[in-house]
Amino acid sequence: MTRITGGKRSFAVRPVHKLEGMDTRRILQDRFGFDDFRPAQREVIDLVLKGQNVLSVMPTGSGKSLCFQLPALLLPGLTLVVSPLIALMKDQADHLDKLGVPAGVINSTVRRDLQRDRLDQAASGEIKLLYVAPERFQNQEFMAAIRKLKVSLFAVDEAHCVSLWGHDFRPDYLRLRRAVTNVGNPPIVALTATATPVPFSSRPLLLPPVSTAADTAPAKPRKP
Repeated sequence: MTRITGGKRSFAVRPVHKLEGMDTRRILQDRFGFDDFRPAQREVIDLVLKGQNVLSVMPTGSGKSLCFQLPALLLPGLTLVVSPLIALMKDQADHLDKLGVPAGVINSTVRRDLQRDRLDQAASGEIKLLYVAPERFQNQEFMAAIRKLKVSLFAVDEAHCVSLWGHDFRPDYLRLRRAVTNVGNPPIVALTATATPVPFSSRPLLLPPVSTAADTAPAKPRKP
């Protein structure tokens, strides 16, 4: 068992293959170094692990990413994470690496040979989370490889980018429904801090049934 120091607290990290069957709160403590969930986190995680499509609206700093990162360690296949920003992908993947969570990134800054290596790692189970931009699904080589993988969860971070009414609108977010179909229709978790649930439930990405979990309380800083 590896020991990682986070903030003022040192905590032990179990190998990923030994997490199966563990309680989610125990994994939160064992892997991520937090004592308990924030409001709405447990609800979203429980829904995800039940295989439901989920829309989560939570304030910035409330730990939205944990809602797909933790389930990824319990699901049998790959968690595919769609993120609009290269810097955000890198920050999350680097943080997960420090926690001993196997994650990878494929974007325009990654050499093609490394992209192939990361897809091979995803196929073998060495990577549990793979971060990509929404435009990546227009790449035929990537799609040919990803169709061969077992995708257990399709996570859409910054999901407000699907809204036609927002300044952050990204057209490729509207094409994600087809991408979900092409990877075997895994459950979807869409997360945002800046939108109300109603417009999103009607967008083509989230087909019914959709469970909605919202946390309206301002996020407070916390330390491991």
